[in-house]
Amino acid sequence: MGVVDRSFNHPLELEERAAMQLAGGVMGSGYQCGMLWGGALAAGAQAYRLYGAGARAETEALIASQKLIEAFHARAKDINCAEIAEMEWKKPSKGQVLKFFAKGGPIGCFRLAADYAQIAFDTLNHALDEKQIDAPTLPVSCTALLAQKTGVSEMYVTMAAGLAGGIGLSGGACGVLGAAIWLKAINTLKQGDKLSFDLTAPSAELEKFLASTDYEFECAKIVGRKFENVADHARYVREGGCAKIIEALAAK
Repeated sequence: MGVVDRSFNHPLELEERAAMQLAGGVMGSGYQCGMLWGGALAAGAQAYRLYGAGARAETEALIASQKLIEAFHARAKDINCAEIAEMEWKKPSKGQVLKFFAKGGPIGCFRLAADYAQIAFDTLNHALDEKQIDAPTLPVSCTALLAQKTGVSEMYVTMAAGLAGGIGLSGGACGVLGAAIWLKAINTLKQGDKLSFDLTAPSAELEKFLASTDYEFECAKIVGRKFENVADHARYVREGGCAKIIEALAAK
């Protein structure tokens, strides 16, 4: 996220630090690689700068995130951290750790990050062009709706939009959970507190999320399908889809 933001000449240091909580596939849970969460947030930030707040910007951010998913999968052959690193970060076995280092895991992840930062910037430049699109009426995404309910800025609402449907409608780990963790981390940093990177520590956001999803993490499993496109997802949200999850995570 930091590299892409700086490529657009708009660093967001606090927001980038907050995104570190999504590393390892959401606090080390092994779901979508943290580079994808960061790339989607960078897409939303650039969409907001180009189009302001509203349905057009949120739709652009979500479509751009779909392109980021496609580009990442083409480079890494998977989108989930656990499969890419072959590691369970929260409870790794000794064998997993030895295998990770023996195969040059840290070097591979750094190389992937370096490659994907340029790929992400190029992908976003192409996706966020001046073409006119048919944007559905608000709310466009579940994640933008969550952000709006928490009372954050319009920029944060737009930045969260691309996380919808498990990032770019990919069906992976729920974007509402990722958005809630990111927004909580921003608030923590603004209060002058430090972020915890203890992967075994309890998380209020995670507990509220799991209680409202019957302990399912992935969007496609929670919803029972993948969304066909932005309009399909927007319709689902307008009809009250995932309202229980959104309300649980928006609650103070």
